[in-house]
Amino acid sequence: MDTRGNIQKGAGGRKGGRTKKKSVSRSVKAGLIFPVGRIGRYLKKGKYSQRVGTGAPVYLVAVLEYLTIEVLELAGNVARDNKKSRIIPRHVTLAMRNDEELGKLIDGVTIAQGGVPPNINLKLLPMITTEKANKEPKSPSKATKTHKKD
Repeated sequence: MDTRGNIQKGAGGRKGGRTKKKSVSRSVKAGLIFPVGRIGRYLKKGKYSQRVGTGAPVYLVAVLEYLTIEVLELAGNVARDNKKSRIIPRHVTLAMRNDEELGKLIDGVTIAQGGVPPNINLKLLPMITTEKANKEPKSPSKATKTHKKD
C-alpha cells in the first residue's frame, strides 16, 4: 500500500505545503515604468562605486522617468502645433530649447537631425519706425491722381 496519498513531492521543509507567492518587481513596488533591477545591475557593473545601495537605482530610475515624460510631453505639444502625429528629433530639439530648465540641461548638446531653433537677429531685419509707417506721401497730388485709359 502507498501511504503517501495527499503529500506533494518537494513540499516539506519550513514552507510546508504553502503555495509560492508571486514575485513583485522593484519597479512595481516603486510605482515606476522603467526597470529598477536593470538600472541597478548597470550601476554595479559600471564600477561607479564599490557598493550600490538599494535606494540608488530606484531614485535614478524615478529621475530618468520624470525627465523622459517631461520631454515627450513637450515634444508632443510641438508635434501637434506642427500638425504632425509623430515626434521627430526636430520636435524634441524645439521643445527642449524653448524650455528654460531643459535648455540649460542640454546647453552644449547636439541632437542628430534636430536643427536649430528659428531665430533672426533684430539688427538684420529692416527698420520700420512708427513715423515712417504713418507718414503721408510727399506730394498729395500724386496720391490722389488716377491714371486714365485711352
